[in-house]
Formats: sequence, C-alpha cells, structure tokens
Amino acid sequence: MEDKITVIDHPLIQHKLTLMRRKETSTGKFRTLMREVALLLGYEVTRDLPLEERVIETPLTEMKAPHLVGKKLVIVPILRAGIGLGDSLLQLMPSARVGHIGLYRDPKTLEAVEYYLKVPENMHDRDVIVVDPMLATGNSAAEAVKRIKEFEPRSIKFLCLLAAPEGVEHFAEVHGDVPMYTAALDEKLNEKGYIIPGLGDAGDRLYGTK
Repeated sequence: MEDKITVIDHPLIQHKLTLMRRKETSTGKFRTLMREVALLLGYEVTRDLPLEERVIETPLTEMKAPHLVGKKLVIVPILRAGIGLGDSLLQLMPSARVGHIGLYRDPKTLEAVEYYLKVPENMHDRDVIVVDPMLATGNSAAEAVKRIKEFEPRSIKFLCLLAAPEGVEHFAEVHGDVPMYTAALDEKLNEKGYIIPGLGDAGDRLYGTK
C-alpha cells in the first residue's frame, strides 16, 4: 500500500498528529497543530520543485543563486476543511496562487458532488498541490484532481493529513500519475465512510462545528 502513497513520518509530524487525534484537544489547539503540521509537510511535498541559477549581488560579491523556475505554485484546498491546510501552506509559500474547489459527500452514495470551482488564470506551466485533511473514500480527492487536470497544469500533487487504504486504492486507480502524500496511513473506513482510528471530522474540529 505504501508504494502508492508517500507517508511523511518525521517525528515532529507524528507527535503533533497524535495531539490532533486526541478527542480532548480543543478547537484552538487543533487549529494551531494543523498549521504546524502543514508547514512540516510542505517542506517535503515541495522538495522537488525545479530550480534555476540566476546572478544576484550579495553585500560582498556577485554570485549565481537558485530561484524557483516557472510560474508561481498553486494551492487548491478542497472546501471546507482543506482551507486549514491551504492557509498554512501559504505561510511557507506566501507568493503562491490559490484556487478553491467545493465538494460535499452525498451521505447515501458517498459520492462527491461539486458546488464551487475557481482557480487562477493561466494554469499552464504551474505546479498544483491539492489539499484536504482526509483521504477517506477518495471520491472527493479524485473528483477534485479530475477537474484540476482540465486546466492542464505542469504537475499535480495531492496532500492530506490522514489516508485510509480504501481511499488510496481508489485514488491510485483513477489518478496513477498524481503523487499522494500523507502524515499517516490509517487502518480502514467504518460503515459511514470515516477513517478509523482517524481524528473525527477535520472540518468540525477545525472550526468548532458539529
């Protein structure tokens, strides 16, 4: 299973994720931990962004220094819980562009239903990171990436906090060309499509709703 998804198992990420899983963790603390984990995940997900050398002047001399190549990165959160990850990644990459895709899961079929989509213009030659805290059934993530592919970006990656084996299998079957990254690969889904052991509903815990 882990050959289909990259599990970023840095000790700091794992410790903070444990705190997020605890049911007694408050909304404010959960939000802070989300931001911290997202920053740590962001370093790994962007590790292979292409660079080119350009001439700059330091206070002492001229030198060739690395710069990111191409148009600015695009972060696309899946509404609404994905905003927590997306906004945190913007702290790491404040010049990135942001798109949004709104999907909800039909409670009976568990299929993803789109209700909103807006992305930056000129997506060609841009690298895209689609973010959502949970990869459960994989339906929402697969549908989001399908829609983003229509804009023909240079590359797409998918980033989540937790993934279930069922979601990984489904996503890999539909989008085998899109790398997946997560902080943990959990055990399974329950009958309602929630990740077990999981951390509950990420959106509710992030925003203090039920």
